[in-house]
Amino acid sequence: MGATQAVRPTLSRKNKVGLGLAAALGLLDMTNVAGIPASDSDTPGPPTGVLVADAVLGLITVVAVVYTWRTANRAGSRVVAGSRILSAITALPALFVTGVPAWVVAAVSVLIVVTVVVIALVLSRPAPGSATT
Repeated sequence: MGATQAVRPTLSRKNKVGLGLAAALGLLDMTNVAGIPASDSDTPGPPTGVLVADAVLGLITVVAVVYTWRTANRAGSRVVAGSRILSAITALPALFVTGVPAWVVAAVSVLIVVTVVVIALVLSRPAPGSATT
């Protein structure tokens, strides 16, 4: 009897592009903590809790991207997609709240479209891998 060889999937080019874009979005989310206003200021913008949540989701995304890139594990891809979905949901109010500057609405719209593309790329079926022992 021959030894059974396990086939380990590798990341396709689509997966790698999606992971790269996800890492960029995650790093962008992590910069949100720099935008937290002082507690005594009345500057408009998202609540502090949303900014902190986005930063945490960005960190989760970056860690999951590194894990997925190194292991090609589909569970990591799902974590990347989930964290990106939650991050997009926190940005949605900017599209519906009155008084938000037009450039912010445009930027949020672009980021949501990029997020949908990232999710499609990251969750696409990986390339079949080479047999390992």
